[in-house]
Amino acid sequence: MALPLEEAPTSVDPELEQLEIELLLEAVFRRYGFDFRQYAQASLKRRLWRRAYAEGAGSISDLQAKLLHDPQSMERLLLDLSINVTSMFRDPSFFHAMREKVVPHLRTYPFIRIWNAGCSTGEETFSLAILLREEGLYDRARIYATDINDKVLEQARAGVFPLEKMRDYTENYIRAGGTESFSSYYTAEGDIARFDPELMRQVVFAQHNLVSDAPFNEFNVIVCRNVMIYFGKALQDRVHELFYDSLEPFGILALGHKESIKFSKHEERYEALDAPEKLYRKMF
Repeated sequence: MALPLEEAPTSVDPELEQLEIELLLEAVFRRYGFDFRQYAQASLKRRLWRRAYAEGAGSISDLQAKLLHDPQSMERLLLDLSINVTSMFRDPSFFHAMREKVVPHLRTYPFIRIWNAGCSTGEETFSLAILLREEGLYDRARIYATDINDKVLEQARAGVFPLEKMRDYTENYIRAGGTESFSSYYTAEGDIARFDPELMRQVVFAQHNLVSDAPFNEFNVIVCRNVMIYFGKALQDRVHELFYDSLEPFGILALGHKESIKFSKHEERYEALDAPEKLYRKMF
């Protein structure tokens, strides 16, 4: 029976389905340590059913059994649950605001620590590295690029992206205020673009789970864009607490266009550097 990839069978009892989902998420947490229990339910359910169909499982309970006994299927689910939609200089106006509003602030520091949380396959990390290089700050900066998913981190470390995407990335780069020729940052090799390894010299890629892991450094800037929109309110609150604790005084928090610090515990402790671009400075 062919079913739409993101829909449950109409015969599924909603209460039973919810119980199956809760049991699967608890099992994943206890078996593998990944905590998706407070992710936004609608998106989570679609992704679980998509993986169930792909694994040949007839129910969420069948998928749970497969996940518990087959770590490879768990890796495939992790790719489904990780949010990996990204591009270089995505939302060019954000990077333009970074140049105008954040870079002058960073120039006052002898050394700069930036956390790119939820870095996915690295496009945003490379964008930040290019921006810092063009602003003369790269050599005194360190970018910590983290993600829950080891597979996407491997891709990010490789610094290799589809050549067919370079036209769109170049347009983004120009609109973001780029000052060089974007093609100078990569070498075309067949159908891939290999980026200059020098852009990774000050980058540390590492696995980190925003849901369960503790702060690991103090940062001047935290960039976490288009990640928390997939989290439920309780989990958003937990991540906001993590970011607040990880920022130095006067540090900058950068969120996605659909994300906000409003209604968070520390809302009053930030000032807006650029409200439309979701750039906030920690005041105390």
